[in-house]
Amino acid sequence: MELLPTAVLEESVLASRLKAGSAALFPTDTLPALAASPDHAAQLWTIKRRSADKPLILMGASPQELLEQISPLAFEDAKLMAKRYWPGALTLVVPFSGIVAQALNPGAFTLGIRVPDCVLTRSLLKQSGPLATTSANLSGDDPSFSAEDAAACFPGLPLLGPLPWPTPSGLASTVLTWQGVGRWHLLRRGSVVPEL
Repeated sequence: MELLPTAVLEESVLASRLKAGSAALFPTDTLPALAASPDHAAQLWTIKRRSADKPLILMGASPQELLEQISPLAFEDAKLMAKRYWPGALTLVVPFSGIVAQALNPGAFTLGIRVPDCVLTRSLLKQSGPLATTSANLSGDDPSFSAEDAAACFPGLPLLGPLPWPTPSGLASTVLTWQGVGRWHLLRRGSVVPEL
């Protein structure tokens, strides 16, 4: 394997870098991700050259840490979906309170949340805490499928090791938005086909 133009860091070192404000690259079950701590999420729009009106996703290691901040009205519905499909390629857009929602989706009161089905990444998330994420490609470009692709897109950003990363599905996550008690709306069809 050829050398990548960036640092490949083990989980604990990368978690410390993320907490200190660095952005980073890691695998998921769908596509590689570009990530930062919620406190430093604003840099992701700049790095990716993405419009700030396109929200970021909050990824966590467990449903509990993501569900605790959602609106009580949506809690039971989200908990049921999480139990059925997480870890997995399902993003739930739910009413979300606090500064994290404003950091990842400015001016709105909803947030996309997900627990990825990638053991390596969940291990990192246990140490870093939930992270603001987006796909690891420049806005409008084709998605990255490997560590090499992601590093070529964002040279200089640290990568989660070890390499090679697990092979992703290559399909984006399915996105459901909560519409009210017991009601979900399919925003994007992806690799998961949820029962609604």
